[in-house]
Amino acid sequence: MNPLELSEQEILRRESLNKLRELGIDPYPAAEYKINTTSREIKEKYNAEENNFQEVCIAGRIMSRRIMGKASFAEIQDHEGRIQVYINRDEICPGDDKTLYNEVFKKLLDRGDIIGVEGFAFITQMGELTVHVKNFTVLNKSLRPLPAVKEKEGVTYDAFTDPEQRYRQRYVDLIVNPKVKEVFVKRTKIVDTMRQMFNEHGYFEVETPILQPIPGGAAARPFITHHNSLNIPLYLRIANELYLKRLIVGGFEGVYEFSKDFRNEGMDRTHNPEFTVMEIYVAYKDYIWMMGFTEQIVERVALALHGTTKVQVGDQMVDFKTPYPRVTMADAIMVHTGYDISGKNEAQLREICDKLGIETEPSMGKGKLIDEIFGEKCEHHYIQPTFITDYPVEMSPLTKRHRSNPELTERFELMINGKEIANAYSELNDPIDQRERFEEQVKLLEKGDDEAMFIDQDFLRALEYGMPPTSGMGMGIDRLTMFMTNSSSIQDVLFFPQMKPEKKKVELTEDEKAVLELLKTTSPIELNILKESTGLSNKKWDKAIKGLTKNNMARVEKSDEGLMVELLQ
Repeated sequence: MNPLELSEQEILRRESLNKLRELGIDPYPAAEYKINTTSREIKEKYNAEENNFQEVCIAGRIMSRRIMGKASFAEIQDHEGRIQVYINRDEICPGDDKTLYNEVFKKLLDRGDIIGVEGFAFITQMGELTVHVKNFTVLNKSLRPLPAVKEKEGVTYDAFTDPEQRYRQRYVDLIVNPKVKEVFVKRTKIVDTMRQMFNEHGYFEVETPILQPIPGGAAARPFITHHNSLNIPLYLRIANELYLKRLIVGGFEGVYEFSKDFRNEGMDRTHNPEFTVMEIYVAYKDYIWMMGFTEQIVERVALALHGTTKVQVGDQMVDFKTPYPRVTMADAIMVHTGYDISGKNEAQLREICDKLGIETEPSMGKGKLIDEIFGEKCEHHYIQPTFITDYPVEMSPLTKRHRSNPELTERFELMINGKEIANAYSELNDPIDQRERFEEQVKLLEKGDDEAMFIDQDFLRALEYGMPPTSGMGMGIDRLTMFMTNSSSIQDVLFFPQMKPEKKKVELTEDEKAVLELLKTTSPIELNILKESTGLSNKKWDKAIKGLTKNNMARVEKSDEGLMVELLQ
């Protein structure tokens, strides 16, 4: 880092760092620091009558200090919470040399530094559980100051609440906003609960490729990369469905995977290009069985996290108690639009979309048009858990045709709070029908639908060896975590969500500022006219223009009239 870019606080911390080293204290020691308890354990188990926790060794980050001459109080934060510590100068410095207290603790340590403390637990006269420090060790000198979050009479000041800062600097967010960690603890508990349930049924957890030669298993735009050694394009997986079904062909009864999937699509409060999906496939089952299994999963997760099936989601109280209503897609569209889509061709569906004010594109086939109608006019009505079933065949290229209506498929999506949380089928295992469905997808690709599926010849070969009747289901872990933790944005449940590149603040010279102000009102403009307006010398003029161009604020190019300068920002 350029020393000129350091703040006053950062400069002072680096000076303290050097002084620690001059005193023979390693600010970044390598040796193990053996802790024997945590802040939470002390708070939960300390008993003054039993006089326990008399040999405490804990470590954590200094979050506050109150220095009062020969004695001080501080609050340290470990991975379980915060606890107060008391430090007395003459106890940690029993001899004549008081440097450890007077210099190190009082002057060279700062909020955010990490220390280890040894001592015993006691209750102060104010009634607060505290660790009386007999010795402390510097474990890490922090070089950047933490945001100064302050509380007074229950009101928080200067909180680290800017979403962009929080998502970019999640490490700081976790330090100063302890409740953030609770979301991610619950996320892990969701996965653990689901895994436990699947294992109880005897299903097998597996791993499948992330780099795939064919991006299959979903309708989505993939990320493309290149394998240098093989000299072939590869895709980051958009789903792991086709590989899991290959394992069913191979003889597994039930397989599941918690997978990272990637889709090269838009970003919003419910979508991130990298996301986590649980997919499970069970032989000799159908989508009706999977509906019952899916609602059991969701109910069990709610009970594990909250001890109740009723969970606050936004301004709605959602009850995850089974069973959930089941509504066909055609009935849902009829109820909320008044139109019957059954048997309608592409032209008729476009006409319905026009009447409903839904924008369409020429590349959209019947499946996409129906999906747009449902998404625009129906989806948001389903707040309480509801299964939307029996999708048109055009929407479901990997799904078995409905046993009583060949125009439909045996598919459902679980809707919660107006969003899809799970997608499941009676899996298509007829290799001839599957090939025809893939060929229909190729026609959509040729029309310009960049989310249509490729033909996976190896998957078709696997089906030709025979796949038993199977039901599969995929569930979005990020979205489920949003619902179960009442988080309004997917970025709140991802440790490190995808962000736009961080723009570095550009400091302009006074000359550059003068030119920029003129450009804001007169851009584009001939350079010689602009130069005369500024009154700058040739040298200053050239330097200002070069500076603006370098910082991507202006562009200089030739035109019929001569050299022109145009404002970019």
